[in-house]
Amino acid sequence: MVVIRYFNCLLFGRLTADLSHRLDDIPVVQPHLVKRGSRQPIVHAKNDQLVGGWTPSSLQHLRRDRPPHEVFVELDELVVDGNQELQWREMARWVKFEEELEEEPEHWGRPDVPSLSFRALLQLRKTISHGTILLDLKQRTLPGIAQQVVEQMVISDQIKAEDQAGVLKALLLRHSHPSDEKDHSLFSKDIPTASMATLMDRYNGQSEPSKNLANHREADGEKNKSRIKHDVKLMEKIPDRAEATVVLVGTVGFLDQPSVAFVRLQEAVLLESVLEVPVPVRFLFLLLGPPTPNIDYHQMGRSISTLMSDKDFHEVAYQADDRQDLLTAINHFLDCSIVLPPSGINGDKFLHSVASFQRDLLQSREEEEKSGKLPEKPTGIQPDEDSLVPSKPREDALRRSGRLFGGLIKDVSRRYPQYLSDLRDAMNPQCMAAIIFIYFAALSPAITFGGLLGEKTEGLIGVSELIVATAIQGIVFSVLGAQPLLIIGFSGPLLVFEEAFYNFCKVGGIDYLTGRVWIGFWLVLIVLLTVAFEGSILVRFVSRFTQEIFSFLISLIFIYETFAKLVKIFQEHPLQNCYRGNNTLFSSTCNYTAAAENHGKVVGEPNTALLSLVLMSGTYFIAFYLRKFKNSSFFPGRLRRIIGDFGVPIAILIMVLVDYSVEDTYTQKLSVPSGFSVSSPEKRDWLISPLGSDGQFPIWMMAASILPALLVFILIFMESQITALIVSKKERMLVKGTGFHLDLLLIVVVGGISALFGLPWLSAATVRSVTHTNALTVMSKPVNPVEKPRIQEVKEQRVTGFLVAVLVGLSIVIGEVLRQIPLAVLFGIFLYMGVMSLNGIQLTDRLILLLMPPKYHPDQDYVRKVRTLRMHLFTLVQLTCLSLLWVVMATAAALAFPFVLLLTIPVRMLLLPRLFTWRELQSLDADDAEPHLEEKEGQDEYSQLQMPV
Repeated sequence: MVVIRYFNCLLFGRLTADLSHRLDDIPVVQPHLVKRGSRQPIVHAKNDQLVGGWTPSSLQHLRRDRPPHEVFVELDELVVDGNQELQWREMARWVKFEEELEEEPEHWGRPDVPSLSFRALLQLRKTISHGTILLDLKQRTLPGIAQQVVEQMVISDQIKAEDQAGVLKALLLRHSHPSDEKDHSLFSKDIPTASMATLMDRYNGQSEPSKNLANHREADGEKNKSRIKHDVKLMEKIPDRAEATVVLVGTVGFLDQPSVAFVRLQEAVLLESVLEVPVPVRFLFLLLGPPTPNIDYHQMGRSISTLMSDKDFHEVAYQADDRQDLLTAINHFLDCSIVLPPSGINGDKFLHSVASFQRDLLQSREEEEKSGKLPEKPTGIQPDEDSLVPSKPREDALRRSGRLFGGLIKDVSRRYPQYLSDLRDAMNPQCMAAIIFIYFAALSPAITFGGLLGEKTEGLIGVSELIVATAIQGIVFSVLGAQPLLIIGFSGPLLVFEEAFYNFCKVGGIDYLTGRVWIGFWLVLIVLLTVAFEGSILVRFVSRFTQEIFSFLISLIFIYETFAKLVKIFQEHPLQNCYRGNNTLFSSTCNYTAAAENHGKVVGEPNTALLSLVLMSGTYFIAFYLRKFKNSSFFPGRLRRIIGDFGVPIAILIMVLVDYSVEDTYTQKLSVPSGFSVSSPEKRDWLISPLGSDGQFPIWMMAASILPALLVFILIFMESQITALIVSKKERMLVKGTGFHLDLLLIVVVGGISALFGLPWLSAATVRSVTHTNALTVMSKPVNPVEKPRIQEVKEQRVTGFLVAVLVGLSIVIGEVLRQIPLAVLFGIFLYMGVMSLNGIQLTDRLILLLMPPKYHPDQDYVRKVRTLRMHLFTLVQLTCLSLLWVVMATAAALAFPFVLLLTIPVRMLLLPRLFTWRELQSLDADDAEPHLEEKEGQDEYSQLQMPV
């Protein structure tokens, strides 16, 4: 049998004339091609007028006062239960995809893309062309709807007058569902004609349909009590504000011909006991007819159900003014479908070409549509020139206003009116889980980078200063910032600059902390000028090419610093050949060696390096696999999500307990100061004098500080604005907007003033900000394994960032507890954040493709549209720029690192267009590329979005 494989096509095809011309030679199709007579009424219940006449442009003038909704479709069939009672039995349902009721044992099958019979689709089109169409029916009860449908069927000669009562009683039969607490094992939908006549005669003994309805309600009394607890999983799949379509099909022996009615209600209404879930019904489709081998009523019911679940068709169904609109939409659906010949091929691997064929077909049709060869697909919601409510485009935060501080004013006026919602939206368990996770994610780099900064500046700036700066600047930004999803923190590029500037001051005999104060003064002046003239709009020139290089570099810094610290532990505590046993002489030799190299620091301890490696690896792998645990098949989904959300704290707790249980092995613990004090009280105080400790700071250095200030500003500008771009990508579905000008002003001004207190400069930390946004992202639950989870919303609020900053500040108070955490555990968190931030970076994916044969390359846009060698050339260009940045960062030229980073922008704008075509760059460097979703087919739908840079 010829089968149509329906792939939920994304655009309409040719007009009806095209399809009709192609199908003219098919006898089944010819009788119902756009012929309308008295037997085919179309009733608009608003004015009871018959609508006639149709032009090819009718779909372009569909009514716009009926906005389309998402659709839930339920297919009920007429069956006989074990007690020989007729009722409607739910056999399938659609939430974008089809779920069929399977028997023995009775359960719902897996959601799947429906396969439809070509013959059933043609028969469906024929019956609709002759059937009853009721549009905008003003009825709110099932008896009222049934009465109107039956009357119109009699008028259209679909049924005889003497069959009116039988059809009406059939419509008012009770509905049963698999979720009902009854035994449905004896249901049968194969009803002989004689049995059906006997059953209907029994129901015909009742003089009024209302009696049947009363029995219906009485029988459902107990069932409704149990149905209060609806299928929670099904309700979660159904989108908000969805409306239902009820499809009723069945065979009855007293009818002479198939009878069809398509009903669209004026308002969606809840029909008691009809649906499995409490979703208001907007559409009803009825197909009743005599048993005949030439018509498969079940397949016709599946066909109309699939059509109604198709986005394009049900939009037309909402807007349709007459029968021809529906017929044209069916033709478009057929034109987008693919016919599989009856080849008898076994194995799904031979059908892989179907998806690629349809993709190419739809792409070619889209190109023809754009070029004008095909009319645009009619969605029924096209803009109208005379519309009184024009569509409001999304405001561009990087659009120049043309006046001083215009961008800053727009940021404030756009973001601050939503302040109350920023507080209300935080009342969510997901936000509470995010606070704990991000607290450790923010504390770990604060302590680790603080320790590195203390080593590179010889204790002038260390852990204490970095914790205080992270807390203060984080609190200020979360309260006043325009994009509170950003997490303020220290970063690798800033560490490189601090080390280079300290070495410069040390060689030149300049007071390092005083020089930072003057850099801070210049920073405030530079950012005021930048914000006044709306300089933040320059970030629009930072393309995906530069973003990927910068994000990849920061992730590498995280990973490199982790292993660098681990190597240092192995150097300080090498693996020893001696053993501390009963041999006192041999043991004293080992102790003597360790003491000679100590210099006040614990070194040479046995097993320390190995235990540190175990703690770091254990923390990383536990956090990594607990995150993967969300996608497993163990335990209920809610429990899995809780475990996954708290994966990092769980990993830290387990590894701390492991370290505590190993009592005879030394491990380096967190170095947290006791109380509110600087890292080196003997060298500095909290307040730094702008004139130097001796009042002799050189005047020329005060003016020359503008150069390093410009370098610091470039670093903060690039990292903060690129992070804001990443977080604000349109695929994240943020609704409250962002503010590049306001955020930059706050970060730089607060950082510049902080230099007076010897605190480090901070910026919007890319990895922590993306991790924070991921933790607050709510993903949709796909109704089919082949469907990818989509972002539903992001909890845009200020409370999580505020509480994280407060907890980081309180870490000084709870220093006694934090001093029990081994430093190697934080190395594991460092490694986890660096590796996780590599996910979703297209550069990472293309680096993997370098080692992969082309036949195994994924089905990505940049793979399909760019030749493999050209794609690898683009990757090598990015690797060259990345290597150059790393070399500059690791040498004495580290002060020039910000300028080298800026050079990647002209490389993209001037050099790459000479090496690649515009089409190649659109595929490799597109800003609107699809986000990377990390999930596995057939497993739990809950997943997090990785960094879409």
